[in-house]
Amino acid sequence: MDSLSLCIFKNLFDFLNNPYKIQTGHNTIPNSMAGQRVDSTLDLSHLTEEEQSSILQVLQRDLELRHLDEGRVRSVREKNPSRLRLLSGEWFSEEYSKRHCRWTSGSDLIRASIRHRKTKSRDVNLNKLFIGEKEETPVNGILPEAEGQQQDKTEEESGRSVRGPSKLKALLAMTQLRTVTQELVSVCLLQLGGSMMSLFSSGDFGAVEVRGRIQYSLVYDNPREELQVKVYRCEDIASARKNRSDPYVKSYLLPDKSHHSKKKTSVKKKTLNPVYDQTLRYKVRIGELRSRTLNLSVWHAEPLGRNVFLGEVEVALRLWDWTCTEPLWQDLQPRVHLSPESISIRGNIMLSIKFSPERSEGGGLPLTGEVHIWLREAQGLLSKKGGAIDSFVKSYILPDVSRQSGQKTRVVKHSVSPTYNHTMVYDGFQSSDLREACAELTVWHRDGLKTDNLGGVRLSCGTGQSYGEVVSWMDSTEDEVTVWTSMIENPNRWIDMTLPIRTNLTQRPV
Repeated sequence: MDSLSLCIFKNLFDFLNNPYKIQTGHNTIPNSMAGQRVDSTLDLSHLTEEEQSSILQVLQRDLELRHLDEGRVRSVREKNPSRLRLLSGEWFSEEYSKRHCRWTSGSDLIRASIRHRKTKSRDVNLNKLFIGEKEETPVNGILPEAEGQQQDKTEEESGRSVRGPSKLKALLAMTQLRTVTQELVSVCLLQLGGSMMSLFSSGDFGAVEVRGRIQYSLVYDNPREELQVKVYRCEDIASARKNRSDPYVKSYLLPDKSHHSKKKTSVKKKTLNPVYDQTLRYKVRIGELRSRTLNLSVWHAEPLGRNVFLGEVEVALRLWDWTCTEPLWQDLQPRVHLSPESISIRGNIMLSIKFSPERSEGGGLPLTGEVHIWLREAQGLLSKKGGAIDSFVKSYILPDVSRQSGQKTRVVKHSVSPTYNHTMVYDGFQSSDLREACAELTVWHRDGLKTDNLGGVRLSCGTGQSYGEVVSWMDSTEDEVTVWTSMIENPNRWIDMTLPIRTNLTQRPV
């Protein structure tokens, strides 16, 4: 090894492997030996020249990867600072710092928490801290719960709902903060024949014959990033009790069926032609709406029993013309039940993939061919139970199913559109190997101690064979084949693609 390479190696080794040193002038001093001069020169006499050269290549490769990561961060900071603020977690530090910003001393804060443990004024003002969705829309200064406080007791999806104390509401608000920040830009979700709500609902919805219609309008407020659903009125709806109904309208932004997504109007007593003139608001990005379906359902509020379903409409927002803001009428439809097992697509996954041939990036790197898979995010994940889920992604490069081949992302909690931002690297490839291999990416839902496979994608040439043998996992779709072949034909170039998460992956030997 020449003297220049040795010097570079020493500097890199010191920088990467001595993170606990304090820089003081021209001296480098460990924390445990502050004030004493130490010699930072490395003794490499026990290493062979080949070993020193190998270590130097690894350190140089690590430095190049760091520069690439810094370039990505710099690009995001220049193009979309708000997105970088979300991904880096800076938003949470800012919001958390507001909690006790009025206290000037830590001891004052501790004494106040002891003396005034139950004083409400010491709690966080959630209305100021969180800018999120409103649970209900006031009408004439009165919340809908004041008129329909019995509604939640008999919802079709849970049977009964109990309102908790203020501490429970604060906990839900904290959960809302984590959920809203994780649900980012998404695209087309599902094409279903029937009602998406029927995937998650239970109960008897055939108590009355559905009839009538509903008038509504949709407006997206770009400055506020807010979807405004204006519910005007219903006409000629079915009577639930002795030629009368006490109707209200409920909405969801499917596939999210959590309490964050549920909005309701007030209850109108003893009428088949209720007039609401209420606006239901959702804080959501315009890009995410392309993967959502708006469900508007009409219900009769029954104080002493189960609420009665009077009809619904569903609007695929990916097809909506946002230039149309005028009210429109739509006939109410009965609920058509679907089985969760009948769904062939459970969302979309956004990824980028690249193949770097051996010694193609200069400096003799990489040492072998590498496949890079950058998992950016998933959109509109649909679980069997509905609502936000805890998800992660597993990857294998088949036919290798060993532990060394398996990699996975972190678990992203409480989100139907999670951001993973995780890169998986596989080495040891020749260009000829790629036509015999398959990159399998599967999305999983963690439910307590159990994990459920939601579906996945398989990137390959789709020939049905691998190294001359017929295999079941070479079953890539046309779009998946296009991604894989584009990667092979365009080395050292990122191939970006959004693919559906399909449930019909052929079973393979484990």
